[in-house]
Amino acid sequence: MQNTSTPARPAHRLRTIGAAASVGALLAVGLPVLPAAAATPGDYSGTLDDGTDWVGSVPENFNGTVLLYGHGYQPSFAGPRAPATAAPSTASAELLLERGYAIVGSTYESTGWAVPTAPGDQLESLDQFLTDADIDPERILAYGTSMGGLVTGRLAEHAGDILDGAMPTCGLMHGGVDLNNYQLDGAHAIDVLLAPDADLDIESYAHLGEAFAAIGSLQAAVDAGQSTPEGRARVALAAALFHLAGGDTGDLDAWQATMYSTLRGTLGFVTPGRFDIEQTAGGNATYNAGVDYGALFADSEDYDAVAALYAQAGLDLDADLDALTDAADITADPGSLETLFAHSGLTGDLQMPVLTMHTLVDNLAPVNVEEEYAEDVRANGANKLLRQVWVDRPGHCSFTAAEIVAGIEVLEKRVITGRWGGESNSASKLNKLAASIDDSGSAFVQLAPQEFLGDRYPI
Repeated sequence: MQNTSTPARPAHRLRTIGAAASVGALLAVGLPVLPAAAATPGDYSGTLDDGTDWVGSVPENFNGTVLLYGHGYQPSFAGPRAPATAAPSTASAELLLERGYAIVGSTYESTGWAVPTAPGDQLESLDQFLTDADIDPERILAYGTSMGGLVTGRLAEHAGDILDGAMPTCGLMHGGVDLNNYQLDGAHAIDVLLAPDADLDIESYAHLGEAFAAIGSLQAAVDAGQSTPEGRARVALAAALFHLAGGDTGDLDAWQATMYSTLRGTLGFVTPGRFDIEQTAGGNATYNAGVDYGALFADSEDYDAVAALYAQAGLDLDADLDALTDAADITADPGSLETLFAHSGLTGDLQMPVLTMHTLVDNLAPVNVEEEYAEDVRANGANKLLRQVWVDRPGHCSFTAAEIVAGIEVLEKRVITGRWGGESNSASKLNKLAASIDDSGSAFVQLAPQEFLGDRYPI
């Protein structure tokens, strides 16, 4: 994905950022740096004018580095906003403070798809924390999880005069548009191949109730398909388009059963989540009109397993892919794609060193999104600023405290020295580093992620 514009950047690192409505406006403010000051240890909190809550802590042994944490997606329909947090877990917060890092994080202005305001909320919270704690840090690193990883990625492209480095973990590094589109592809397969007479609602939800109703319809179609060999092959195809992981394909039946159960559960989370994104984008911001599903699926790492299930069922995979292509007629609402990309897209135009961290089996942010991110970074000639590390563990954002801190220290070393250390390219060295930090464990491995299938923006 390419971007043709970049928000203006300030001339100086800010100590007083001031209120702003968007990250572009926020980063365009150029205010003088205040005189250096010693940090005052303690716990801090506050509320911004827009209602964003923030919390922060400074340890007695402050090492000069402030960490700005971005939390993940909190559905608009899941109850009250969670309290502000400055780390992904209590264990990681305690370990970071023990090692001398000051930490700060915010709630964002709202729940739901909060990416439009979140970068600005983060930077304003950071500024208030620096002011209240009387800190003039040597370094400021941003890191975040899931949607917060995307927020951190946005900061890495637009806040180079405020931040020194960024570490998105389990991040939505394909951005909001590609997130929408790859999920649409999987839902499209369910609609066309498993419920051809039902005309399921897979986008353009008028209200949240429609999205929740769609969960039941999609899951019912998947359940019905699971009852026949033909249906099981098609369930596997839909799950593969969702980039779900079924484990070892040596036992096709076990692999397919895992894909089925994972697909069913994933639908329950991502479908109403798409409603939140549509609300923020001002309409449906997803499309598949003109997509050649034969060409798209040819790049899937699951192609051989799905093809084998189709052969066992006596079905023609190419015919089904042609049917998906022929039925692909969904177009985005006017302006919604541009709006979503403007506030929730990543271009790969990095302004600072970035270290990403991802588990190998993540059904909400598939590891394949890191392939797309690296492709964007290379296209912008910024690949020397990027390192990507992998953790062999299932689950979304299921990192240990040792893994989080090891990643932070590798990034911090790059910022201080101007060079990536050996740990950034070596799983064994990363595991050794993590073990020296804490006994919570680590499972870093080497990986070259497979092709991400949902990349088709800009048009």
